[in-house]
Amino acid sequence: MAKLPVGIQVYGLRDLLENTPENFENVMTQVKTMGYDGVELAGLYGIEPAKIKTILDKVGLIAISAHVPFVDMIEDIDKVIADYSVIGVKFLVMPYMAEEYRPINPEGFAGFLPLLKEIGAKINAAGMTFLYHNHDFEFVKLPSGEYGYDKMFQDVPEESLKCELDTCWCDVATGKPNDFIKKYAGRLPVVHLKDYIKKGQPKSMYKLIGVEEEESAEAEDAYFGFRAVGFGQMIWEPILENSIEAGAQWVIVEQDEHYELDPLECARRSREYLKILGW
Repeated sequence: MAKLPVGIQVYGLRDLLENTPENFENVMTQVKTMGYDGVELAGLYGIEPAKIKTILDKVGLIAISAHVPFVDMIEDIDKVIADYSVIGVKFLVMPYMAEEYRPINPEGFAGFLPLLKEIGAKINAAGMTFLYHNHDFEFVKLPSGEYGYDKMFQDVPEESLKCELDTCWCDVATGKPNDFIKKYAGRLPVVHLKDYIKKGQPKSMYKLIGVEEEESAEAEDAYFGFRAVGFGQMIWEPILENSIEAGAQWVIVEQDEHYELDPLECARRSREYLKILGW
């Protein structure tokens, strides 16, 4: 059975690393023991890039990619490229779009697209690939009738911007993650595997990822929560199959919050579920 290498987004393990960078090697060793092939970084935790490379090489994990706040890219893209080049990552990823840039704000969104193109061109010139990691708010319909998500990839050349599709958020917004995987075949080197449970119409989903959104009344029966892959409501077999057919190079497990479970236990459950599917 064809399959892709499986990585994990280190953001989900941040509670084990943010104030204790000395734990990095131990955590990475456990990740490798679970059967992960690589990691997607989400910050350096005060560790020098060369040290991170040394640890990952020792443990036997590939440094696939890195989520880097867009403000850091704007402020000093040369330093971002230099740091992550030392580590050896292939993909630099914009992980989150600030409110002022979102498609619901037409003026801000129009001003954002040239910035996206400029940053992507610099990353491409450095021999790396710029990816965009979505949430649900990119799937707002523009006056033209197209999604803001699609507009980004229409306006920015492919060599300057490719997709890192977050299947959870795409599913929340459209219910059609498989359609988007197929649509961006050839431009989708990395697919995020994220599971969730959603009931009703929850209003505060972004508080779950550490982003304060405007307060609003929550219906009593509304709920949104992340889960280990295979423990939520996503159907994974077609997503995995379509990712292969779309030419993806990696699938990456991401779980933003873990609630009563330890982050490493959730990581283990996700990896074990994928093994059951032959991954």
